[in-house]
Amino acid sequence: MPYDLGPLALVWMALATIVAGFVRGYSGFGFSAMLIAASSLVTNPLNFVAVVVILEAVMSLQAAKGAGPAVDWRRVGWLMGGAAIGLPLGLWVLTGVSEDAARALVAGYVLLMCGVLLAGWRLRAEVAGVGNGVAGVVSGLANAPGMGGLPVAAFFAAQPMRPAVFRATLIAYFPLLDVYSAPLYWYAGLVSWDTLWASLMALPLTLLANWMGGRHFFGTDPQDFRRFAIVLLAGLALLGLGKALL
Repeated sequence: MPYDLGPLALVWMALATIVAGFVRGYSGFGFSAMLIAASSLVTNPLNFVAVVVILEAVMSLQAAKGAGPAVDWRRVGWLMGGAAIGLPLGLWVLTGVSEDAARALVAGYVLLMCGVLLAGWRLRAEVAGVGNGVAGVVSGLANAPGMGGLPVAAFFAAQPMRPAVFRATLIAYFPLLDVYSAPLYWYAGLVSWDTLWASLMALPLTLLANWMGGRHFFGTDPQDFRRFAIVLLAGLALLGLGKALL
């Protein structure tokens, strides 16, 4: 079994994959953060960094059809420029600490982002130029544990962006970030045969759950469901933080 996970741990990760995929399909965010936070309860969370990036890339490619004309490529360029600085630094920090320290850093970051998302801060105007580069640095740092999407989603949500541009720009940015991240993950020792096996095992569950979430079976407003997902994510982070400290 990948990463020497036992039967109960495999069942836990399968359930986490289904829930995370459903949340992403329903509310449009949170897959990587939720799966990494869940993995921290049964293994070193860094084991699943490359796995979530592979799964996110597949889901982004699925959603890419028709998004091209609405992409803000200038913003994508600034984000990638910032991420090119932030990711190597984030990997250097994370791969140089113990498993419990990595678990605590991941949990702390997730809790911080949950607080930002729940606060619902708003900006009066869109951010241009260097501000997007700074957001890219933060995204790159956060992508060291595979969660570079949360800060960018929160950054975009705080601006009066047109929904089509919001969605298309995220769809364009994430695969580029994944392509840039892949060789750095390999160099940092985060890619192995276990990465491939875990990805292959999780992919069918991910795609099915993402499709089901996209059908909005619950009939709940996506914004209300998003708040529920953030609270669930915060709960997982608190459990991971407790595991790291105890």
